[in-house]
Amino acid sequence: MSLRAFVPRTALPRRACAAVPAARSYAVQTPGNPALEVFNRKTKHLQKERAARNVEMSRKTDYLKDEVATRLCERLLDIKRTFPSVLDLGANSCNIARALTAPNPDPHDPNSPPLATRNGIRNLTCVETSRALLYRDADLPFNRELNIQRDIIPDLESLPYEPNTFDAVLSSLSIHWINDLPSLLAQVNTILKPDCPFIAAMFGGETLFELRGSLQLADLERRGGVTPHISPLADVRDVGGLLTRAGFKMLTVDVEDIVVEFPDTFALMEDLQAMGEGNAILHREAGPISRDVLLANEAIYRELHREEGARGIPATFRLIFMIGWKEGEGQAKPLPRGSGEVNLKDILGGGSL
Repeated sequence: MSLRAFVPRTALPRRACAAVPAARSYAVQTPGNPALEVFNRKTKHLQKERAARNVEMSRKTDYLKDEVATRLCERLLDIKRTFPSVLDLGANSCNIARALTAPNPDPHDPNSPPLATRNGIRNLTCVETSRALLYRDADLPFNRELNIQRDIIPDLESLPYEPNTFDAVLSSLSIHWINDLPSLLAQVNTILKPDCPFIAAMFGGETLFELRGSLQLADLERRGGVTPHISPLADVRDVGGLLTRAGFKMLTVDVEDIVVEFPDTFALMEDLQAMGEGNAILHREAGPISRDVLLANEAIYRELHREEGARGIPATFRLIFMIGWKEGEGQAKPLPRGSGEVNLKDILGGGSL
């Protein structure tokens, strides 16, 4: 299911015989960084630190992270469980904490209690690599509505928590920067208690397709070649397989599009920097994009994507939402294949030809 929302910018992973040489060796993961690295973790850390230090602009551009955190936490309305201890993985500026303490989260009940109260969340552990970002809003009122513990770790790809620690793990707009996502998901499964959920939202592959395409065309026109300006993102078709490999059960994966209107491409890229969402590809081209390419990009973007009569330009953010449960006793399981008592032909109106 794909939902399209239009939001103005202002809103919102030996064996050998003695007589012959070794016939086979086994590959193992060496200690340290993963063998395949796409993102420069140091660059991403510096981008977050730099963005958070401009507090006014950073808060102004939190409209997207706040909206996604709210949509993610609304999924708790469908889960009739309590979660005394919750981990916010890649907490940014504690956007999930704000969503959990917001009044009236249930659109069908104008007097509904905050989700932290409704789902019995007593302790929220927020973990981040950027101190400036994690503590940016530590003095705001929502901190008094929930017991929040802020943990700073050097790398989100290595979680320092014991197995079976948390009743739920939430993550909003952070894990799309992870190099070894399969390993991280396996760690999340380990630190969860049995029969407890992992609920996450991440940017998907079609995010900013308008900007990606126009920048490529501008590069070709002005420089005669293409260099990546936007980081690669996971496709929704891969997410279910990754969750299954990590040991999660009862999976739910869905997609939503948020379309934000910007006055021009310069405002769009300025907001991305202020969000700490700039390009962090490991071998990206050093230095800023040239003026010629930026001007060509603006013209191409408007020609290709501006809707007739619109003053601004649209930018699409594709969100992949996922829910996976750690296996546990008494957990619901799908029925064995062929155990149904109803013939599918009868439901579909089929029968003998």
